[in-house]
This record gives sequence, structure tokens and C-alpha cells, in this order.
Amino acid sequence: MREDEDYLDKSPSAARMGKAAEYLVAASCILATGGELNVSTSLVDDEGVDLVFHRRGGSATLAVQVKARMSTGVQVQQGKLMAFVRSQTFQSRDDLDMLFIAVDVERGAIMTAWLVPSGTFAGMAGEPNNRGRLRFSASMKPESKDRWTPYRLTAAELSQRILARLSELEKSGA
Repeated sequence: MREDEDYLDKSPSAARMGKAAEYLVAASCILATGGELNVSTSLVDDEGVDLVFHRRGGSATLAVQVKARMSTGVQVQQGKLMAFVRSQTFQSRDDLDMLFIAVDVERGAIMTAWLVPSGTFAGMAGEPNNRGRLRFSASMKPESKDRWTPYRLTAAELSQRILARLSELEKSGA
């Protein structure tokens, strides 16, 4: 089986599950910060932005592209998360981060997350494959020390990292 076959052959419910995962991230971050974070969603996803985070009283925004994989998937069950980003629509910028998440579908909860600034992702992902996709592949195992480890977060750490990214953007004037 080719590595991106399951990505390309999505089930009819994949879009529904993906959208639910985006709302899970949004709701979790709002709740975990006591309403300090606010989140907007796009009506049309033609720029690769799924969520836009904003701190109450702040001026910076952080756009986030979410790539979710479910606990029912073979790779997640094996402790790995793999996702692909279309290079044709991907455009790195200071205020865009990539969020890769594994979702426990039974509990409706984020298992593991990686929040990667888009410029960092562009540099680390390498060249697009023959289908024009940039590859993200990381271990979910706590003892793992792969190249994505510095960006790996627990569900509890995710909202705090987003607040930190917003602070960085405020300071840089982005």
C-alpha cells in the first residue's frame, strides 16, 4: 500500500470527521483558557486555513490549518501520525501554523497534537512527493525523539502554546 493511499481514498465521512475535529480544537482551546481565546472558522477553505485564533483584547491573529487523524486509523493505532499538505495551496507565512492532531473518537478528545509554524514546516517537510504533497510523519510515543518532537503537545498544552504564539506575533507586529 502506498503511504498516501489512505489519504487519497477518504471515506464519505472523512470531511465530517475532519470538521468535527476542527470544532473540537476550537472548543477545547476556548474552554481551557476560560474564554481568553476566541476562534473563527472559514466559510470557504481555499487558502488552507481552518481556524483563526485571537486573544481577547489582543490584536494578533493566528491562522491554523488542521490535519486530523482518528484513533480508528491503523497508523494512529500503531502510534504514528501521518498527514499530507498540498504544496499547490500551501503558502508559509509568519501568522500561519500547521496543527496535526490525533483524535480519540470514543472519548471525543485530542490525544496528541503538533503545532508547527508554517515556515518551520516548509523547511522540515522537504520536497513534495510525486503527487505534489508535503509529508508530515511523527511518532505519538512519549519516548520518541523524532524531528517533530519539539512541536508535540498534549491536549492540555495546546491552548497555552497557541496563546504563546499569539504573544510572539503581537511582539513582532505580525
